[in-house]
Amino acid sequence: MILDAKIPEGPLADKWSQYKAHAKLVNPANRKKLPVIIVGTGLSGASAAASLAEQGYPVMSFCFQDSARRAHSVAAQGGVNAAKNYQNDGDSVFRMFYDTLKGGDFRAREANVYRLAECSLNLIDQAVAQGVPFAREYGGYLSNRSFGGVQVSRTFYARGQTGQQLLLGAYQSLMRQVALGTVILHSRHEMLDLVVIDGKAKGILARNLDTGEIERFAAEAVVIATGGFGKIYYLSTLAMGCNGSAIWRAHKRGALMACPSWTQIHPTSLPQAGDYQSKLTLMSESLRNDGRIWVPKLEKEQRPANDIPEEERDYYLERRYPSFGNLAPRDISSRAAKERIDAGFGVGAQHNAVYLDFSKPIKEQGLEKIKEKYGNLFSMYKKITGDDAYSAPMKISPAAHFSMGGLWVNYELMTTIPGLFAVGEANFADHGANRLGANSLLQACVDGYFILPYTLANYLSGELKGEKATVKHPQFDIVEKEVRSELEHLISIKGTKTADFFHKELGKLLYDKCGLSRSAEGLTAAIKGIQTLRQQFHLQLIVPGTEAEINAELEKAGRVADYLEIAELMCNDALSREESCGAHFREEYQTADGEALRDDEKYCYVSAWEWAGKDAQPVLHPEPLVFEFIKLSVRSYT
Repeated sequence: MILDAKIPEGPLADKWSQYKAHAKLVNPANRKKLPVIIVGTGLSGASAAASLAEQGYPVMSFCFQDSARRAHSVAAQGGVNAAKNYQNDGDSVFRMFYDTLKGGDFRAREANVYRLAECSLNLIDQAVAQGVPFAREYGGYLSNRSFGGVQVSRTFYARGQTGQQLLLGAYQSLMRQVALGTVILHSRHEMLDLVVIDGKAKGILARNLDTGEIERFAAEAVVIATGGFGKIYYLSTLAMGCNGSAIWRAHKRGALMACPSWTQIHPTSLPQAGDYQSKLTLMSESLRNDGRIWVPKLEKEQRPANDIPEEERDYYLERRYPSFGNLAPRDISSRAAKERIDAGFGVGAQHNAVYLDFSKPIKEQGLEKIKEKYGNLFSMYKKITGDDAYSAPMKISPAAHFSMGGLWVNYELMTTIPGLFAVGEANFADHGANRLGANSLLQACVDGYFILPYTLANYLSGELKGEKATVKHPQFDIVEKEVRSELEHLISIKGTKTADFFHKELGKLLYDKCGLSRSAEGLTAAIKGIQTLRQQFHLQLIVPGTEAEINAELEKAGRVADYLEIAELMCNDALSREESCGAHFREEYQTADGEALRDDEKYCYVSAWEWAGKDAQPVLHPEPLVFEFIKLSVRSYT
């Protein structure tokens, strides 16, 4: 299989303009004949549904939550990037492009990343027009702050609720179309499989979570906007419902998965407090703008943080990365924290955290200014921990967070299945081996508002003359039979262990062997462990109830079954890439200073994997990364 990224010809700055100028269109009368399915109602899904419906396409929108507003985009706190250069501090589209490419350790396509930076300019205007209450300076200008991996201020924010506010903007646009009848919203529906007819995506099967009924939906294109699969680690910053099932079911129907091992561990989460926890809480990276990260210089220090004098504190990010300090990229910051914790300098009851200290900025800026910037985050911290971070440092720790990997898509955001598109975190396209903070909300919005409306039309223009898909097509019968068989299998096992048990075991195994650091020995052991765990799952799982009713345990079981397969591919991907890059840190490939050591000669490619069948070895299809406009360099933040 030869992968065609369909990158337009011409200068980097002109590629997207050239594409839009020559893309095929669908006239307004014909758009009504081309229904589109969009799975997911987060920022990428809601923005895509609202945009396409506004153009006149009939849209069917799906979410497993009871409301589109409950999509996990609300959890993104710190901000959204845009190269507006409002601070006049040297920012530009090219600088943002380079920061993002460098932040991903030069493992992303130039054209996709440049388009992300280029479209960022429009997004802020779009969001302001929707009423998103971005922070403003005294004179009324929009305010900016910095995020990790950059030396300019390009992050627009709404206190610590940026994701929620952006989602409300997309949600109100979506619900306007629902009210107009151009979008049919199917809440409490979970996609169980993709229907491919004559090689093209033509529909989905979904389970009505309120009745247990399997329902069929046909369309001329399917868009997957279901986010990432970081919850595979069990303990993560993601909500319990987040999963990788939609993209995995599409993968098993022929869509390649790209770079699944590139999963980001966020440096500023609340540490695990006990085995009873099912998730961890994210504290926004924006806190690193003012907060200083440190650990005691004394191993196994017992004194309270405020009793440790300044000369006995190790501000290790400032020491190791003086140019960026506490705003070093997430992968570097997380590994540095883990190194200090593993070396015996961790703090807290379980010695599994580091300090994030605001004493200096409070002295310099005043308590009220810090409250104005981060008040809701400090309130959340106190509500969860009982501690006052204004008077003593926060305790933070790395936690699983974002999936840079996902479904392989070309420049048009289309997968290897014609008619199947993936947007936002569900695809791999824009972040390389490490995502810079505040680029997640950006990609989700840009894909839905500004890119998909052009690229989907370019595809749909060729579908007007073909036979229209209907749910009565025999392929729907075949897929439904397979779906029902799988659900019946999960119900029939009648073991003694819950889906949560297997999920926890998988999470521990992955975090140890395919988390912040990896090795050939550990990954080989992980693959064997996952295979054993999967066998146990299909022998010992218990799911009470039946498939024809409300059954949350059945939902969990299906998602964990998929996780057990995704995990093996993650480890195979990590094992095949004998280099360190971004969030993928192979212990065998590091510099004398303990930094990632890339191998551009052998591994400068996107690793795209083909499903070869149950228990078969996946097939690797590398997409070479060609850099025409920048030179590859060693990523340095010192």
